[in-house]
Amino acid sequence: MSFLYDIDFYGWTQEQVNLLRTQQWNCLDAVNLIEEIESLGRKERQELRNRLGILVGHLLKWELQSENRSNSWLGTIREQRAQIRLLLQDSPSLKPYLEQAFAEAYELGVALAIRETQLSPTTFPEVCPYSLQQTLQADFLPE
Repeated sequence: MSFLYDIDFYGWTQEQVNLLRTQQWNCLDAVNLIEEIESLGRKERQELRNRLGILVGHLLKWELQSENRSNSWLGTIREQRAQIRLLLQDSPSLKPYLEQAFAEAYELGVALAIRETQLSPTTFPEVCPYSLQQTLQADFLPE
């Protein structure tokens, strides 16, 4: 049964769903099933961290390159806030991880801002100049 996992992942998922629905517990590929469920949780945390990083990066660009502000940057800021809100609605158990994800996301945001602005890394503060609350606030834009 676990051989299918290696050669046809989609087929394996459908087989596991069928086994779960028919309550054939002894036939489940428990090792791979556990691994995949754990992986899903990691992906949700990673998505939250990445979206926060993109949001912070665009807030930094907005603040540090005010002469280049664009509707595109504003659109990205709004989109990331909306996607983060939806992600937290869909997975409220991510909320306790939010502060840690925000702290980790700052590094991602700085890297994005450096890459897209060509500003020196020394331009950016050591720690995020915005609070988590400000960052997620719909009308917050640094000036």
